Amino acid sequence: MQALPDAGPDRRCGTMRVLLVGAAPSIHMVRWANGLAERGHDVHLATAHRPGRHTFSRDVHLHLAPDLCAGRYLTDAWWLRRLADSVDPDIVNVHFATGYGLMARLAHIRQPTLLSVWGADIYDTPRRNAAAARIVRDNLAAATRLASTSLCMADVIRHYAGRRPISITPFGVDTDEFVPSPRPEDGVVRVGTVKALFAKYGIDDLIRAFAVVREQRADQGLELHLYGEGPDEGALRELASGLDQSVIFHGAVPHEEVPKALAGLDVFAALSTLDSESFGVAILEAGACGLPVVVTDTDGPAEVVEQGRTGLIVPRRDVGAAAAALERLVDSSDLRRRMGQAGRHHVLAHYSWKLSLELMEQAYRDTIHDASRSSERRGRHCGS
Repeated sequence: MQALPDAGPDRRCGTMRVLLVGAAPSIHMVRWANGLAERGHDVHLATAHRPGRHTFSRDVHLHLAPDLCAGRYLTDAWWLRRLADSVDPDIVNVHFATGYGLMARLAHIRQPTLLSVWGADIYDTPRRNAAAARIVRDNLAAATRLASTSLCMADVIRHYAGRRPISITPFGVDTDEFVPSPRPEDGVVRVGTVKALFAKYGIDDLIRAFAVVREQRADQGLELHLYGEGPDEGALRELASGLDQSVIFHGAVPHEEVPKALAGLDVFAALSTLDSESFGVAILEAGACGLPVVVTDTDGPAEVVEQGRTGLIVPRRDVGAAAAALERLVDSSDLRRRMGQAGRHHVLAHYSWKLSLELMEQAYRDTIHDASRSSERRGRHCGS
């Protein structure tokens, strides 16, 4: 690892000056920036999006690009280059392989660069056409090192980036905020999910599976709680209309209120119908709250669940299998308790927010080391 520039006692003690490049309104971007700042790093965020409702720490230095129009990733590249030269970071961490990845590539940043891939930028964009795939490949190639939120997405990245080094940096869960809570003792078993109401997330399958369980357990108190909003809400409400008042639509909830929503559930379900998803952070939040989960075999969600221990994994679009999994959990409070406890321990061991920050810091150190080795190789080549 190269020596960090001497810019005060913090940097001498191993903390870094970090230039993040990404969308300011994103809750994940805010969490990374604030979390790194809390650990003593000198954090700067370069963004072509105005901040949203999520608040940045006072210790995060925000830099807003001059051009916020549709072509900002092209026109603001010069600005990003000048900003990087001015801030002189130890590491540049670009988030998203398409827009901001393109901006960073065109900026020709001289500092070590870690490109963090999020999901749609590698699953969806390259499949649009050959030109889009080429742009993504070139953006990945321009970075010193790459980062993925999951092992399954790292495999997809390798399809476009070859044998480039990839660090695994999951979106962790704040295990002090997401904690187990006493469940209501009224005899009602509450199944629920926190997800945008899009068809691809299988909310319709969840309603159908719940209807099967409710019919077979007519004498038992059962409720399905749906937290989220989206374009398919009308169709989903119509689908649930024959289930009396047992399906409750709560609408969208702010992220800070998600722990309270989870506290009222006994079982969490995420029945995505997608072939691929980058991660399953909502599933981990439920696990941190001590909830057993039922998920489909979509790669990202399935990766964060231990089958039979922290939850149950069922085939996509298999309403019968989903209903059977829900029935097992509805019928056994002991199974719900054991899986919930195991889920909490699983998150603490592998997906805590503290561990995620440590993994990101290690990715930064590895990126700086990669850049140093590359520079040494170029030096030897030029001297030969």
